[in-house]
Amino acid sequence: MRAIGVNTWVWTAALTDATLPALTRRVADLGFDAIELPLEKSGDLTVDGVRPALDDTGLAAYVVGAMAPGRDLVAADPEAVAATQAYLRECLDLAAGIGAPTVSGPFYAATGRTWRMSAAERDAAYAEWRDHLAPVVAHAADRGVAIGIEPLNRYETSLVNTVDQALTGLGTLLGDSLGLALDTYHLNIEERSSAAAVRAAGDHLVHVQVSGSDRGAPGGDQIDWRALLAALDEVGYTGPLNIESFTPDNEAIARAASIWRPLAASPDALAAAGLAHLRSLVPVTTEGHR
Repeated sequence: MRAIGVNTWVWTAALTDATLPALTRRVADLGFDAIELPLEKSGDLTVDGVRPALDDTGLAAYVVGAMAPGRDLVAADPEAVAATQAYLRECLDLAAGIGAPTVSGPFYAATGRTWRMSAAERDAAYAEWRDHLAPVVAHAADRGVAIGIEPLNRYETSLVNTVDQALTGLGTLLGDSLGLALDTYHLNIEERSSAAAVRAAGDHLVHVQVSGSDRGAPGGDQIDWRALLAALDEVGYTGPLNIESFTPDNEAIARAASIWRPLAASPDALAAAGLAHLRSLVPVTTEGHR
Protein backbone atom coordinates (compact mmCIF):
# COMPACT_ATOMS: atom_id res chain seq x y z
CA MET A 1 0.00 0.00 0.00
CA ARG A 2 1.63 3.18 -1.25
CA ALA A 3 1.04 6.78 -0.14
CA ILE A 4 -0.30 9.19 -2.73
CA GLY A 5 0.66 12.84 -2.51
CA VAL A 6 0.56 16.06 -4.47
CA ASN A 7 2.91 18.98 -5.03
CA THR A 8 1.62 22.41 -4.08
CA TRP A 9 2.76 23.69 -7.52
CA VAL A 10 -0.60 22.38 -8.73
CA TRP A 11 -2.10 25.46 -7.03
CA THR A 12 0.61 28.05 -6.46
CA ALA A 13 4.27 28.97 -6.65
CA ALA A 14 6.54 30.48 -4.01
CA LEU A 15 4.96 28.51 -1.17
CA THR A 16 5.51 30.21 2.20
CA ASP A 17 4.77 29.62 5.87
CA ALA A 18 1.82 32.01 5.50
CA THR A 19 0.21 30.26 2.51
CA LEU A 20 0.96 26.68 3.59
CA PRO A 21 -1.81 26.00 6.19
CA ALA A 22 -4.69 26.57 3.78
CA LEU A 23 -3.07 24.34 1.17
CA THR A 24 -2.31 21.50 3.57
CA ARG A 25 -5.94 21.52 4.65
CA ARG A 26 -7.10 21.51 1.01
CA VAL A 27 -4.78 18.61 0.17
CA ALA A 28 -5.95 16.63 3.19
CA ASP A 29 -9.62 17.32 2.46
CA LEU A 30 -9.15 16.02 -1.10
CA GLY A 31 -8.01 12.72 0.42
CA PHE A 32 -4.25 12.71 -0.17
CA ASP A 33 -1.82 10.99 2.18
CA ALA A 34 1.17 13.22 1.49
CA ILE A 35 2.19 16.69 0.37
CA GLU A 36 5.23 17.74 -1.62
CA LEU A 37 6.69 21.06 -0.50
CA PRO A 38 8.86 23.14 -2.85
CA LEU A 39 11.38 25.41 -1.15
CA GLU A 40 11.85 27.94 -3.94
CA LYS A 41 13.46 30.80 -2.04
CA SER A 42 15.60 30.81 1.06
CA GLY A 43 13.49 31.41 4.16
CA ASP A 44 10.10 30.90 2.49
CA LEU A 45 9.46 27.78 4.55
CA THR A 46 10.68 27.17 8.09
CA VAL A 47 10.45 24.20 10.42
CA ASP A 48 8.39 26.18 12.93
CA GLY A 49 6.05 27.36 10.19
CA VAL A 50 5.55 23.98 8.50
CA ARG A 51 5.28 21.53 11.39
CA PRO A 52 1.96 22.81 12.83
CA ALA A 53 0.28 22.49 9.43
CA LEU A 54 1.53 18.93 9.06
CA ASP A 55 0.53 18.06 12.62
CA ASP A 56 -2.95 19.45 12.00
CA THR A 57 -3.57 17.31 8.92
CA GLY A 58 -1.40 14.23 9.46
CA LEU A 59 0.02 14.57 5.95
CA ALA A 60 3.42 13.05 5.28
CA ALA A 61 5.84 15.62 3.87
CA TYR A 62 8.41 15.49 1.08
CA VAL A 63 10.67 18.38 0.05
CA VAL A 64 11.66 19.36 -3.47
CA GLY A 65 14.07 22.01 -4.63
CA ALA A 66 13.92 24.39 -7.58
CA MET A 67 16.99 25.08 -9.68
CA ALA A 68 16.22 28.68 -10.55
CA PRO A 69 18.54 30.74 -12.77
CA GLY A 70 21.94 31.06 -11.11
CA ARG A 71 21.71 27.77 -9.21
CA ASP A 72 24.39 25.60 -10.75
CA LEU A 73 26.89 22.94 -9.70
CA VAL A 74 28.45 22.59 -13.15
CA ALA A 75 30.23 25.09 -15.43
CA ALA A 76 29.62 27.96 -13.05
CA ASP A 77 31.71 30.42 -11.07
CA PRO A 78 32.70 29.48 -7.50
CA GLU A 79 30.25 31.94 -5.95
CA ALA A 80 27.30 30.39 -7.80
CA VAL A 81 28.39 26.89 -6.79
CA ALA A 82 28.76 27.90 -3.14
CA ALA A 83 25.36 29.59 -3.14
CA THR A 84 23.76 26.52 -4.71
CA GLN A 85 25.35 24.24 -2.13
CA ALA A 86 24.08 26.51 0.65
CA TYR A 87 20.57 26.44 -0.82
CA LEU A 88 20.59 22.64 -1.01
CA ARG A 89 21.77 22.41 2.59
CA GLU A 90 18.82 24.61 3.58
CA CYS A 91 16.47 22.23 1.76
CA LEU A 92 18.00 19.32 3.67
CA ASP A 93 17.74 21.13 7.00
CA LEU A 94 14.07 21.84 6.36
CA ALA A 95 13.42 18.21 5.46
CA ALA A 96 15.18 16.95 8.57
CA GLY A 97 13.27 19.38 10.77
CA ILE A 98 9.83 18.36 9.49
CA GLY A 99 10.50 14.64 9.18
CA ALA A 100 10.64 14.49 5.39
CA PRO A 101 12.80 11.54 4.26
CA THR A 102 13.88 12.98 0.90
CA VAL A 103 14.82 16.17 -0.92
CA SER A 104 14.47 15.80 -4.68
CA GLY A 105 15.14 17.82 -7.79
CA PRO A 106 17.45 18.37 -10.76
CA PHE A 107 20.41 19.30 -8.61
CA TYR A 108 23.08 19.90 -11.23
CA ALA A 109 22.25 22.99 -13.32
CA ALA A 110 19.62 25.69 -13.60
CA THR A 111 16.45 24.38 -15.24
CA GLY A 112 16.34 25.52 -18.85
CA ARG A 113 20.10 25.78 -19.16
CA THR A 114 21.37 23.75 -22.14
CA TRP A 115 24.63 23.48 -24.05
CA ARG A 116 26.25 21.03 -26.45
CA MET A 117 28.93 18.68 -25.11
CA SER A 118 31.31 16.18 -26.63
CA ALA A 119 31.73 12.85 -24.85
CA ALA A 120 34.89 14.11 -23.19
CA GLU A 121 33.24 17.38 -22.15
CA ARG A 122 30.32 15.45 -20.66
CA ASP A 123 32.68 13.23 -18.67
CA ALA A 124 34.42 16.34 -17.34
CA ALA A 125 31.07 17.95 -16.45
CA TYR A 126 30.03 14.83 -14.55
CA ALA A 127 33.31 14.79 -12.63
CA GLU A 128 32.82 18.45 -11.69
CA TRP A 129 29.24 17.69 -10.68
CA ARG A 130 30.36 14.91 -8.35
CA ASP A 131 32.99 17.15 -6.75
CA HIS A 132 30.50 19.94 -6.07
CA LEU A 133 27.67 17.64 -4.98
CA ALA A 134 29.81 15.58 -2.58
CA PRO A 135 29.73 18.02 0.37
CA VAL A 136 25.96 18.33 0.01
CA VAL A 137 25.63 14.54 0.12
CA ALA A 138 27.75 14.51 3.27
CA HIS A 139 25.37 17.04 4.81
CA ALA A 140 22.42 14.86 3.80
CA ALA A 141 24.03 11.93 5.60
CA ASP A 142 24.49 14.05 8.72
CA ARG A 143 20.83 15.10 8.62
CA GLY A 144 19.46 11.62 7.92
CA VAL A 145 17.83 12.68 4.63
CA ALA A 146 18.26 11.18 1.16
CA ILE A 147 18.79 13.32 -1.95
CA GLY A 148 16.94 12.27 -5.10
CA ILE A 149 18.48 13.50 -8.36
CA GLU A 150 15.85 14.05 -11.06
CA PRO A 151 16.65 13.66 -14.77
CA LEU A 152 14.81 16.24 -16.87
CA ASN A 153 13.76 16.22 -20.50
CA ARG A 154 15.97 17.58 -23.27
CA TYR A 155 14.19 20.94 -23.39
CA GLU A 156 14.97 21.68 -19.73
CA THR A 157 18.56 20.42 -19.50
CA SER A 158 21.28 18.94 -21.65
CA LEU A 159 23.16 17.37 -18.74
CA VAL A 160 21.00 14.59 -17.25
CA ASN A 161 18.06 13.40 -19.36
CA THR A 162 17.96 9.67 -18.63
CA VAL A 163 18.37 7.22 -15.77
CA ASP A 164 21.50 5.85 -17.42
CA GLN A 165 23.07 9.32 -17.55
CA ALA A 166 22.20 9.94 -13.90
CA LEU A 167 23.73 6.64 -12.80
CA THR A 168 26.84 7.29 -14.88
CA GLY A 169 27.22 10.87 -13.72
CA LEU A 170 26.76 10.16 -10.02
CA GLY A 171 28.88 7.01 -10.01
CA THR A 172 30.37 6.14 -6.64
CA LEU A 173 28.53 9.00 -4.90
CA LEU A 174 25.36 6.90 -5.04
CA GLY A 175 24.43 5.34 -1.71
CA ASP A 176 22.10 5.64 1.25
CA SER A 177 22.12 9.45 1.12
CA LEU A 178 21.98 9.88 -2.67
CA GLY A 179 19.72 8.24 -5.23
CA LEU A 180 17.38 9.05 -8.09
CA ALA A 181 14.01 10.80 -8.23
CA LEU A 182 11.98 9.90 -11.32
CA ASP A 183 9.15 11.89 -12.88
CA THR A 184 6.82 10.08 -15.27
CA TYR A 185 6.51 13.16 -17.49
CA HIS A 186 10.24 13.24 -18.20
CA LEU A 187 10.45 9.44 -18.47
CA ASN A 188 7.73 9.52 -21.12
CA ILE A 189 9.81 11.90 -23.24
CA GLU A 190 13.33 10.57 -22.77
CA GLU A 191 13.15 6.83 -22.06
CA ARG A 192 12.27 4.10 -24.55
CA SER A 193 10.41 2.35 -21.72
CA SER A 194 9.44 4.02 -18.46
CA ALA A 195 9.16 0.64 -16.74
CA ALA A 196 12.63 -0.38 -17.94
CA ALA A 197 14.02 2.94 -16.68
CA VAL A 198 12.56 2.23 -13.23
CA ARG A 199 14.21 -1.20 -13.29
CA ALA A 200 17.52 0.41 -14.28
CA ALA A 201 17.28 2.77 -11.32
CA GLY A 202 16.66 -0.23 -9.08
CA ASP A 203 17.42 0.24 -5.42
CA HIS A 204 18.80 3.73 -6.12
CA LEU A 205 15.23 4.98 -6.58
CA VAL A 206 14.25 7.20 -3.63
CA HIS A 207 11.30 9.26 -4.92
CA VAL A 208 8.67 9.20 -7.68
CA GLN A 209 6.60 12.05 -9.13
CA VAL A 210 3.66 11.32 -11.41
CA SER A 211 1.75 13.26 -14.02
CA GLY A 212 0.08 12.46 -17.29
CA SER A 213 1.98 12.44 -20.56
CA ASP A 214 0.58 15.96 -21.20
CA ARG A 215 1.75 17.17 -17.74
CA GLY A 216 -1.83 17.00 -16.48
CA ALA A 217 -3.49 14.50 -14.17
CA PRO A 218 -2.24 10.92 -14.31
CA GLY A 219 -4.79 8.65 -15.98
CA GLY A 220 -6.47 8.69 -19.39
CA ASP A 221 -3.13 9.49 -21.01
CA GLN A 222 -0.51 7.53 -22.96
CA ILE A 223 1.45 6.18 -19.98
CA ASP A 224 1.13 2.47 -19.16
CA TRP A 225 0.46 2.99 -15.47
CA ARG A 226 0.06 -0.67 -14.58
CA ALA A 227 3.41 -1.55 -16.14
CA LEU A 228 5.03 1.35 -14.32
CA LEU A 229 3.60 0.33 -10.95
CA ALA A 230 4.63 -3.26 -11.54
CA ALA A 231 8.20 -2.09 -12.16
CA LEU A 232 8.13 -0.02 -8.95
CA ASP A 233 7.03 -3.11 -7.04
CA GLU A 234 9.73 -5.16 -8.76
CA VAL A 235 12.52 -2.87 -7.56
CA GLY A 236 11.05 -2.66 -4.07
CA TYR A 237 10.15 1.03 -4.14
CA THR A 238 7.88 1.74 -1.17
CA GLY A 239 7.81 5.54 -1.31
CA PRO A 240 4.93 7.77 -2.40
CA LEU A 241 3.49 8.60 -5.78
CA ASN A 242 3.36 12.39 -5.73
CA ILE A 243 1.42 14.23 -8.41
CA GLU A 244 3.41 17.11 -9.87
CA SER A 245 1.69 19.50 -12.22
CA PHE A 246 1.51 23.27 -12.46
CA THR A 247 -1.10 25.97 -12.42
CA PRO A 248 -1.28 28.15 -15.55
CA ASP A 249 -2.54 31.04 -13.40
CA ASN A 250 0.92 31.87 -12.02
CA GLU A 251 2.88 33.53 -14.84
CA ALA A 252 6.34 32.70 -13.52
CA ILE A 253 5.75 29.02 -12.93
CA ALA A 254 3.67 28.61 -16.10
CA ARG A 255 6.49 30.02 -18.20
CA ALA A 256 9.15 27.94 -16.44
CA ALA A 257 7.18 24.71 -16.94
CA SER A 258 5.83 25.65 -20.42
CA ILE A 259 2.21 25.49 -19.28
CA TRP A 260 0.47 27.41 -22.04
CA ARG A 261 -3.07 26.12 -21.53
CA PRO A 262 -5.19 24.84 -18.65
CA LEU A 263 -4.60 21.14 -18.01
CA ALA A 264 -7.91 20.72 -16.17
CA ALA A 265 -10.99 22.73 -15.29
CA SER A 266 -9.28 23.81 -12.07
CA PRO A 267 -6.30 22.85 -9.90
CA ASP A 268 -8.65 21.01 -7.54
CA ALA A 269 -10.13 19.09 -10.48
CA LEU A 270 -6.67 18.09 -11.69
CA ALA A 271 -5.63 16.89 -8.24
CA ALA A 272 -8.89 15.01 -7.66
CA ALA A 273 -8.79 13.30 -11.05
CA GLY A 274 -5.20 12.21 -10.57
CA LEU A 275 -5.91 10.94 -7.09
CA ALA A 276 -8.93 8.96 -8.28
CA HIS A 277 -6.89 7.28 -11.01
CA LEU A 278 -4.05 6.39 -8.67
CA ARG A 279 -6.47 5.14 -6.01
CA SER A 280 -7.94 2.80 -8.62
CA LEU A 281 -4.48 1.24 -8.94
CA VAL A 282 -3.07 1.62 -5.43
CA PRO A 283 -4.92 0.62 -2.23
CA VAL A 284 -5.52 3.25 0.43
CA THR A 285 -2.67 3.46 2.92
CA THR A 286 -3.26 2.30 6.46
CA GLU A 287 -2.03 5.51 8.11
CA GLY A 288 -3.81 8.23 6.17
CA HIS A 289 -4.33 11.70 7.61
CA ARG A 290 -6.59 13.51 10.00
